[in-house]
Amino acid sequence: MRSAITHIGLFFVLVFSSCCSEIDKNMVLIKGDSFVPSYMDHAIELSDYYIGRHEVTQAEWTKVMGSNPSFFKGADLPVENVSWYDCVEYCNRRSLKEGLQPCYTIIKDQTDHVNFNEIDSVKWTVLFDTTANGYRLPTEAEWEFAASCAGRGYIFSGSDKVDEVAWYWRNSGKSFLEGDWSWSAIEENKGRTHRVGRKQSNSCGLYDMSGNVREWCWDWYEDKQLLQGYARVWRGGGWIGGEHACAVRYRGLFEASGMGPDQGFRLVRSAF
Repeated sequence: MRSAITHIGLFFVLVFSSCCSEIDKNMVLIKGDSFVPSYMDHAIELSDYYIGRHEVTQAEWTKVMGSNPSFFKGADLPVENVSWYDCVEYCNRRSLKEGLQPCYTIIKDQTDHVNFNEIDSVKWTVLFDTTANGYRLPTEAEWEFAASCAGRGYIFSGSDKVDEVAWYWRNSGKSFLEGDWSWSAIEENKGRTHRVGRKQSNSCGLYDMSGNVREWCWDWYEDKQLLQGYARVWRGGGWIGGEHACAVRYRGLFEASGMGPDQGFRLVRSAF
């Protein structure tokens, strides 16, 4: 009898370990709740999800994709110079590599009828399976909820003082820049991305939700002036931009095929 109990116990330990090992140690559990995003006038219900403790690094990207598109090179630097389409493809490839169900169906030879941006050079049709357990981009609401750590009220992710939590145009180079934003000053100051996790985290343990690189979200950008189908949402601001863009509530937009040395992302997985 004791032997049988031992074997049953071992079975459950092995099953539990197998289950838990599926969640990357750099993913943080965010408990869902009712939430009013800054760009809405009503509450929505968020389910539990895991989100990356830091932005996807160049080491993580290269391990899956086999190449590194980043302008600034370094294993622990955030990957950048990636389009929205690049990121959903990475999510699927990493999901398959780890034995997970991909969240996206990517149809490259079918033009997305929702995308009406004339300068978007890629218009793949991308379908989102909300029941899949693989990696994906955060929804805009998930991103804001995690950045604010369930609505803690800071201007930036983890602080009201931008320099405590964010790399942005003033502090991303050799010295702190004063005065008005100037691209020539940023270049001369050697502004750049920085190794993930060097700034203070927010109270959920998430780093660089403000600054370093702008982070793609799943959603189309939409407001009272602009209907969906023109651009995808980015959040968080980056090393080139101003402190206003690092604010938790700030919403940015970019054509889905756009890329730049300050454009990256972080991962999410649904917590089923």
